[in-house]
Amino acid sequence: MEGNQVVAGDVVVAAAKVAVPEVGAEMPVISKERWEDLRRMQGDGQSVSQMARLTGLDRKTVRSCLRKSEWMAYRRTPAAETLLSAHRAWLVERAPEVNYSAQILFQELRATHGYRGGYDTVRNAVRPLRTEAGAAALTQCRFETEPGEQAQVDWGQVRVRFVSGPTVVHVFVLTLGYSRRAWAEGYENERLSALLAAHEHAFEHFGGHPAELLYDRMRTVTAEPGEGKAHWNATFEAFARHWSFEPRLCRPYRAQTKGKVESGVKYVKRNFVPGRVFRDLADFNDQLLAWQTEIADVRVHGTTHERPIDRFAREASALVRTPEQASFCQALRRERVVADDWLVALDANRYSVPWRLIGKKVAVVRVGAIWQISHRGQVVAEHPVLAGRHQLQVDPAHGPGAVARNARTRFGASAPTPAPASHARDGVEMRDLAVYEQMLEVA
Repeated sequence: MEGNQVVAGDVVVAAAKVAVPEVGAEMPVISKERWEDLRRMQGDGQSVSQMARLTGLDRKTVRSCLRKSEWMAYRRTPAAETLLSAHRAWLVERAPEVNYSAQILFQELRATHGYRGGYDTVRNAVRPLRTEAGAAALTQCRFETEPGEQAQVDWGQVRVRFVSGPTVVHVFVLTLGYSRRAWAEGYENERLSALLAAHEHAFEHFGGHPAELLYDRMRTVTAEPGEGKAHWNATFEAFARHWSFEPRLCRPYRAQTKGKVESGVKYVKRNFVPGRVFRDLADFNDQLLAWQTEIADVRVHGTTHERPIDRFAREASALVRTPEQASFCQALRRERVVADDWLVALDANRYSVPWRLIGKKVAVVRVGAIWQISHRGQVVAEHPVLAGRHQLQVDPAHGPGAVARNARTRFGASAPTPAPASHARDGVEMRDLAVYEQMLEVA
């Protein structure tokens, strides 16, 4: 603590006093973020008095907030329901994004939400929300970063409508700290392979990356999530070295330390997803990219009051340039020992290699959408990368029966007498099918 300030993560909390309401006066408006701060402070062992001093709230207000099991949005007690009542939840969420502009909110309500009420009703509903935001500004100043200094990374889950039915899509979001320009992309899961691929797509989109990237304590990043020094996942640590950025973890129970990217995740959920139908995941990402270019990059940001694309023009030159660097995902060389069923395991799927390599070591690299498998420097197999897990890709030419089949094909014209049917069945075909059955059982 320095003077009258306390630093918590990347948020500076000032011990500024806010006027305490008189007894019998209406309780101050408490935002969801403020309520969550109080709950976290309680979890950290801080007393009611300490929380009151740090937030500028009255101790009775602090106690009242802590007694509530969940936050409830502020609502005036109207004499009767108004035309705006049905849009109250949307208004509370949207107001901070447009800097509490009643005029903008009124226009959007009329244009896209079917609101038929008057402007004064919207203005009166926004006034207490703006007052609360002003009070919060007295106690918190968001930490800002210089161009190219930091980006924040997180996942979000959204339930969307595919032609085939409702589906959960995992959305990766990387937000540049200075410009607030973001890269978002949907995946079927949040496994390490998806995380690394999404990073590389973001680097390609921006033409580079900041000096450091901030993460939540996700299992694909930290081998042992918890307090103290980070224990990085070995592959992720190699990925960070490959791209020359410094990974950092946000402080536990401090949502503010990655507030920029969490705002980006919410923005995708609220602004992009509603009302859309997608053919599949590829169509989801095509529409998402168009939305980022046409909407997200060019809207006036509620915090910076500038368009992200304009601020990015000042940030781009400060990024670590990456256009000429090879992909880590493709350059990563993996070694595998060929199993007795002449298969090698890659990312929970299995792929065949020539059966003569059983028990021998092969090297695997990814080239685009192809697994390339080599033995002693010579490519022995290539397979398309399978999506999903626990799948099998077999090239029949790799099986032990392929040698006999190739010999019959090559010398069949000069062979005076074909092999007996029973011999062919017992010696080649039946053995081949048994091998495939074995592989399917293992799968």
